[in-house]
Amino acid sequence: MAVTVVRFNLLEPGATPASLGARYRAAVEMAAYADDRGITAVQTEEHHGAANNWLPSPFVFAGAVLGATRRITVTVSAVIGPLHDPLRLAEDIAVLDLISGGRLVTVAGVGYRPEEYAAFGVDFERRGRLQDELLETVLRAWTGEEFSYRGRTVRVTPRPYTQPHPLLLVGGSSKAAARRAARLGLPFFPSAHLPELEAYYGERLAEYGREGWTTMPAGRTPLLHLAEDPDRAWARYGKHFLHEARTYASWQSGGRGVRSAVRSAATTVEELRVEGVHRIVTPEECLGLGSGSHVLHPLAGGMPVDEGWRSLHLFCERVLPGLEG
Repeated sequence: MAVTVVRFNLLEPGATPASLGARYRAAVEMAAYADDRGITAVQTEEHHGAANNWLPSPFVFAGAVLGATRRITVTVSAVIGPLHDPLRLAEDIAVLDLISGGRLVTVAGVGYRPEEYAAFGVDFERRGRLQDELLETVLRAWTGEEFSYRGRTVRVTPRPYTQPHPLLLVGGSSKAAARRAARLGLPFFPSAHLPELEAYYGERLAEYGREGWTTMPAGRTPLLHLAEDPDRAWARYGKHFLHEARTYASWQSGGRGVRSAVRSAATTVEELRVEGVHRIVTPEECLGLGSGSHVLHPLAGGMPVDEGWRSLHLFCERVLPGLEG
């Protein structure tokens, strides 16, 4: 069965409050439309202080989507764990888990932008230790029992809907992330196709006597946009894909060893089109991609909302029935 995902990060360069508000409302409406037609999941993410207005509050957005839908899963991929208060994060996820009947999935990463840590007054060099504390704390918090936290006795209520706890994965592209996931017995979500890291995670699971599993991007899982005329769409809208690709590239540089399924080296629209991280395809071409994972990105890079709707309609009306069949 095909896994179908609609991705939203809601960036919009040069946005006004009115235009950005319209984009947010459109994204929630798109999620409801996708839910009605049987798309598997909505995916969202977290970044702070971006000049292009990248979504900083994924759980607020997730709550809006969960409230507007009935079946679709919402995946936060990823939350930057060390930037969050562990107790408050445990509460927020528990409430969303209750509201949705268990439809929230959280991938916890440590991020890769020191400027985000600086903005929150958090030491970037301590991100690993802070992530350990956060994960250990939320797992204890979701039991509903009292426990010791930073020298005081605390209790987090209410307990979440999902037992023993909401679905929580550890994201990353490092051995440290894989070890962390294995030690805690949590699933591992590599940020790129890294089979050697998946094997390392399996070895650490055996070492710690834990059970777990990996969900990993395929070697090639492009971000899709649908159009009747891809040449025309690239000419008119390629700048939006390039903006997003260049933003990611600027964040993931600097020798920090970040590996990502959506990392691009393109500097022009033409290079981006050849590279294949972003693809504009016709409905027929999309069906030809097979029945694996299809990640639709209708509002990529500040895409005009009307064009995003056209892409989503084409996918749901002319591709999805063929994937289901």
